[in-house]
Amino acid sequence: MDHEISKLITRQAMGALARELKARGKTIVFTNGCFDVLHLGHARYLQAAKAAGDILVVAVNSDRSVRQIKGDLRPLTPQEWRAEVLCALACVDYVVIFDEADPGAIIREILPHVLVKGADWPEDAIIGADTVKAGGGRVVRVPLTPDASTTALIEEITRRYCRQPNST
Repeated sequence: MDHEISKLITRQAMGALARELKARGKTIVFTNGCFDVLHLGHARYLQAAKAAGDILVVAVNSDRSVRQIKGDLRPLTPQEWRAEVLCALACVDYVVIFDEADPGAIIREILPHVLVKGADWPEDAIIGADTVKAGGGRVVRVPLTPDASTTALIEEITRRYCRQPNST
């Protein structure tokens, strides 16, 4: 467990570490998300992100950030739990929690070689794409896994477990 937790790093430390890793010739890959209920789509997405370079940095939205972008009912899972689950994945090298509604500032701090987002995002709408490309990097859009989403899981759990009692 200590090994996984050691993957959780502050954004300031990650910025310094990214510079060091780049100097050693490592390709830094960055992605971000809420990762509220980790599912098959997330696993495939993160594995594809890792395949784009040497070091995968995952920035996870803080609880406050998730509420800001998804509403007061989210997240279901506290940021510390979400971060620890991500740290436990072999394909993830580092996890950083960020508090803003979007990852623009942390992308500018890390300046990754590769920025990864889901293919549901058009490239011109991906926050940080301009920063990464201006630095000579590239943007990779990963295809989504059909029917694999946190929203779909929440809806299925609600359908199965929150039925109204029969009136017959």
